[in-house]
Amino acid sequence: MSSVTTETAPTRTRMSADDRRELVLAAATRAFSRGGYAGTSTDAVAKEAGVSQPYVVRIFGTKLALFLEVLERACARIREVFEAVLAEAPFDPDNDDDWSRLGLAYTELLRDRDLLMVMMHGFSGGDIDEIARCSRDGMARIYTTVRSTGCTDDRARDFIAQGMLLNVMLSMRATEHLDEDPELTALTTCAFGDALPFVLA
Repeated sequence: MSSVTTETAPTRTRMSADDRRELVLAAATRAFSRGGYAGTSTDAVAKEAGVSQPYVVRIFGTKLALFLEVLERACARIREVFEAVLAEAPFDPDNDDDWSRLGLAYTELLRDRDLLMVMMHGFSGGDIDEIARCSRDGMARIYTTVRSTGCTDDRARDFIAQGMLLNVMLSMRATEHLDEDPELTALTTCAFGDALPFVLA
């Protein structure tokens, strides 16, 4: 007498609204990273996310609202990384090793090229009032976090300026073309210092 084995179809896990929103935001980060605000449509974001364009609009309303949320998240991620470094051990604003810890955390974060390019597109999008305001707010909050170390205004300014230089060098892919120009190599090596091997890895 033969037995019949009945196989049950795998149960699909339905994504929550929050998970679907995160899916679209991650896709939007990738899409805006490549095309910037002007060069990216909600249709491009939808294709990247594997959803319909009306679905993207239903969640976020407009492309501008979506870009602003992506940019805000990028700036918030930087603050969170800094806050984690400051929370893990006492920070002495006069100790160069402590600044190295903070700088290395930022450099490792910039290995996420999508995050880097979204920030660059946001900072260069000042002709749109809402994007300029979002960029200013993001920078002000990052500055506040750096100042929470107890450092001077000048030290905070220099640290952020160094970070912006790294942004520019990475956005032009300088670290990928170190053999093209000895002057570029010298600038890149000087800019990244001890963190260069982490970027090249």
